Amino acid sequence: MLVSRTMCRSVCSITTAPVGGDRTAEARSTMRRITRRTSSRPDESRLKAGSVSLKNLFVENAELNDRRLIEDYLPVNSVGEAASSEPRTKGHISTLHVWRARRPLVACRAAVYGALVPASLFIPENGPDNKKQSLGRANVAKFVDRLCKYPGNQIVIKDAQRHILEAHAERLTRETGKTVTVEEIEAGKAPRPMVLDMFAGGGAIPIEAARLGCESHALDLNPVAYLIELCTVTFPQQFGAELADDIEKWGKTILKRTQEAVSDVLARIPVARKQPRAIQRTLGDGNETPADEYSVVAYYWTRTIPCPNPQCKGTVPLYRQTWLRNKSSGYVALKPVPDMGRRIMRFQVVEARSASALGFDPSTGSAGSSTACPFCQTALDGPYVRRYGDEKGFGQQLMCVIALNPDGPGKLYLVDESLAAIEAEHQAMSEQRATEIERELGPSSLDEEIPPTGNAGLATGNSYLYGIRTFRQAFTPRQRYVLLTLAREVHHVYQEMLKQGVETERAKAIATYLGLWVSRLTDKCNGLARWNNGRETIESLTSMKRFAMMWDFPEVNLFGGATGDAWGSLEYITAAVRREGQFRNPVKVVRGSAAELPYDNGIFDAVITDPPYYDNESYSELSDVCYVWLRPTIGFLYPEHFAGQLTPKKKECVAAAYRQGGKQQARNYYEDTLFQSLQEAHRVTKPGGILIVVYAHKTTLGWATLVDALRRAGYEVAEAWPLTTETKARVAHQGDAALASSIFLVARRREAPETGSYEDQVRQDLEKIVRERVDSLWKMGITGADLVIAAVGAGLRAFTKFARVEYANGEEVPAEKFLAEVEGVVLETLLEKIFGVSGSGVAAVDGPSRFYVLWRYAYKAAEMDAGEAIVFTYGQNVELDGQNGLSSGSRALVEKKKGKYRLRDFAERGDDEKLGVPKDDGKAAPLIDILHRILWLVENQPRNLNDFLDEARPDRERLRLVAQTLAGTALAGRKDDGPEHTLATTPAEGAALKKLVANWRALIDQRLAAREGTLFELIRNSEAKK
Repeated sequence: MLVSRTMCRSVCSITTAPVGGDRTAEARSTMRRITRRTSSRPDESRLKAGSVSLKNLFVENAELNDRRLIEDYLPVNSVGEAASSEPRTKGHISTLHVWRARRPLVACRAAVYGALVPASLFIPENGPDNKKQSLGRANVAKFVDRLCKYPGNQIVIKDAQRHILEAHAERLTRETGKTVTVEEIEAGKAPRPMVLDMFAGGGAIPIEAARLGCESHALDLNPVAYLIELCTVTFPQQFGAELADDIEKWGKTILKRTQEAVSDVLARIPVARKQPRAIQRTLGDGNETPADEYSVVAYYWTRTIPCPNPQCKGTVPLYRQTWLRNKSSGYVALKPVPDMGRRIMRFQVVEARSASALGFDPSTGSAGSSTACPFCQTALDGPYVRRYGDEKGFGQQLMCVIALNPDGPGKLYLVDESLAAIEAEHQAMSEQRATEIERELGPSSLDEEIPPTGNAGLATGNSYLYGIRTFRQAFTPRQRYVLLTLAREVHHVYQEMLKQGVETERAKAIATYLGLWVSRLTDKCNGLARWNNGRETIESLTSMKRFAMMWDFPEVNLFGGATGDAWGSLEYITAAVRREGQFRNPVKVVRGSAAELPYDNGIFDAVITDPPYYDNESYSELSDVCYVWLRPTIGFLYPEHFAGQLTPKKKECVAAAYRQGGKQQARNYYEDTLFQSLQEAHRVTKPGGILIVVYAHKTTLGWATLVDALRRAGYEVAEAWPLTTETKARVAHQGDAALASSIFLVARRREAPETGSYEDQVRQDLEKIVRERVDSLWKMGITGADLVIAAVGAGLRAFTKFARVEYANGEEVPAEKFLAEVEGVVLETLLEKIFGVSGSGVAAVDGPSRFYVLWRYAYKAAEMDAGEAIVFTYGQNVELDGQNGLSSGSRALVEKKKGKYRLRDFAERGDDEKLGVPKDDGKAAPLIDILHRILWLVENQPRNLNDFLDEARPDRERLRLVAQTLAGTALAGRKDDGPEHTLATTPAEGAALKKLVANWRALIDQRLAAREGTLFELIRNSEAKK
């Protein structure tokens, strides 16, 4: 790299200074000198006349010396900690509008920065050579730690911008053969580094590229994502933070008009008290909740069905539970009281200090779709309920009204039977008015069908099967009336803005935000929402990832004053605009397919993207519920994007069996589309350009697909970094199997289509790469599944550096085969780390025991899919299924149920008298079997332990190794090998292991040593046998 050492020394002296005050004039002067030096023209006398062009030499040098920071080192722990704790609070882009699987901003910032600055940036010029690398990495860690804080220190961000532009000026100088300076780039006389996200979604990657001074491009096929991107990464930066004031002004106008229009269909409940209370929070425009009325947050409904018994004909409620508040601060539930005369259910609010003090079980309700008539006990089975709902539709009964507590925090739950008739009238009025507004607004998509089946269980066996077939049916009449009134007012205020002289593009931007506001409200304002009785809030539709049938549901009052109402949602939108409008570098947003990119060849310096993973997320289906409301609200502003009845699905890069003809066809479609997209990325990237793929799919199939697509598209994997992108709460909610990190897979364009020899080139490289990677990740404190998958990603470098890999016989090595090989080497290396012994010591432990230890290390007590579980069999000489599989027989180590696998612990296996004893052929039982039997005997039949040890005859050193490893003591004792790692089995087994290891000498060693005899006796016996 040109003058890289000089640049590094000067930059490091500035960027490692404490953050806070202004830079000194001397420091700023130094930065200017750096730019002049690093932009100087190279010595042209080195070129021989007629032999090679100056430009070609620059490109050649760039390929040799342009190693990027993310290819060498990234402080994943500090970045991951910042990412996992990134607050999704007011002002964060995630609060502008919901979008599934949006990555943390600081993780995206780290990826963009690491992709565009040189690896040598922070390496000092002076000092011992053997310490320069470690000092450089320490400097990197300090700077990146300061850079990757949310929302970000502007001084540090400006430093990062400078680093990126300096590196880019060098590359441009090489590429063009002409001197390019940072000042020329900043003045627009030379291009900024260009970054593309071709699956832009919620805009996290593009906005961070723009924040760091790049020319950022965002592309997505989905029109909802397209609008979210415009409102996140383009409009705030184009019009500035003051745009939020206009959005707030016109939003308040809409709120006032809408509330006045719909006020007569909203319940008005007088406060039952003598003294008037304080006025509730106002909307800021003079609209107040009267002091003598409750602020209604929601109406809580149960669906109902007639009893099929002709002698009864009662109205049967289908609620699944009646909890309203279920937390330590207090317990509130609805007690069902059958009215035998009227044959309807009445409800009473019961409050207690403990759940048991309620006197009934609020969790008792319909079991799935099955229930019994509370008046005559006639059973209503699932088929009857499903058939009735599908053919005639369910009724609804108001159980209670949820209101704000006028005397403090929390909610009040009110039952008023007189509201039943009033609410029926309100819903009928709402239906009539909604129909009129819908005709006025034009084309509607509300009658489009919700997909009957879909990805990740979307709608399968739920709402669609019970009569909620269209989007119209997913909303109550009042919800549709309120939302359509808001939509109509957006039309009105847009025309008013134009009449008042607001510039057309600005008016369009404001109206777009107001349209997204209406769309945002539908996430909780629908008939498939759920009441979260632990938090006393309404759970959003998209949080559940599917249109699941809700037998009891809250109908939100958008003007009720609680978090998430129309006013609060508007505040969240304006806060995000104010924050992101502070920097003025708009992203160029395009709607299109990643498989057909609308860009010229070789123009992007980096492509950084987060593609879909098979059927993990149902982006188009889940966003349809937003699309059907955006279309009547602001579709007139974007006719080319809202011409279809629903979001486009034909070219979407996901596996959707229901629309692609089956699982295999869906898999083929996804793989072909992903390959075409990566091929397009290769086309639009500069020679030697960087590609970063954010990847969080854990299955072997997912990895094999990505690796093969990358290799065939012309990319070589350079590195793989596990960055924590999930919040700690979400990981805890998903369980031990959750992948806390996303893998940032770094790849380079491969320019030469070489063929590699598996035996002579690939296999040797693989061993070296994997061992180095496992060792470095282990020392960095990366653990469990994250370590396994990151090491596998790095190992793919040996395979993908070649366009084709062949065995000695000329046969091509398929991606699945090589991936299994990589995983086997990773697991073998990892076992050496876990056990703390060499490869020969690991080999002395039997396969089932190694399998058990690996699973407990990576996934602890979680259950796994087949594709994930089978990985741990590689190199262990064991099988999951089959006659001798680990899941077969009465003493199975693994339980298999409905395609899921789970390890069985000692409590489930240890009572089998045959467990752990030698087989009929005298072959010793697996150590894990012996250990499980020992643990059970110690806990339940300690007197039988010695007899078992005599019969089992285990190798005591290997047995102790396995026991200590599972107990965690072996790992805890090696603190000189980086941060402490953990291995966790079930709580009961963990406690039993610690007890056993603490008493190992008395319980195990003495008996086995006595049986083996002294060393002299063993020698004598051995000589006698000879």
